[in-house]
Amino acid sequence: EVQLVESGGGLVQAGGSLRLSCAASGFTWDDYAIGWFRQAPGKEHEGIGCIDGGNGDTHYLDSMEGRFTISSDSAKNTVYLQMNSLKPEDTAVYYCAVSRVFRILRHDLYVYWGQGTQVTVSS
Repeated sequence: EVQLVESGGGLVQAGGSLRLSCAASGFTWDDYAIGWFRQAPGKEHEGIGCIDGGNGDTHYLDSMEGRFTISSDSAKNTVYLQMNSLKPEDTAVYYCAVSRVFRILRHDLYVYWGQGTQVTVSS
């Protein structure tokens, strides 16, 4: 059974940083890409970036590159999302998810999802 558990969310002031974790289990790491998405109230899921479980390559949406960094520790089966220079508009529930397709951050291509972790950025 695939399980994805996000953690590390919370309340942070604008300009601050957070590192989210996604503990993953139940699938062959090398066969999947692990992506990060977010969903703000009343909005659609928005892709942030993904990491190829096989070779560690990363890919980001252009609008996300620079402030967001994805990394992984395959020994711990954990993927991280480092978020810097946070803004109030980054407030959302952040999700990790897995897909067999790398680089295409489409919600419908991600087959397993975590429960999400809330990030709130105060001004």
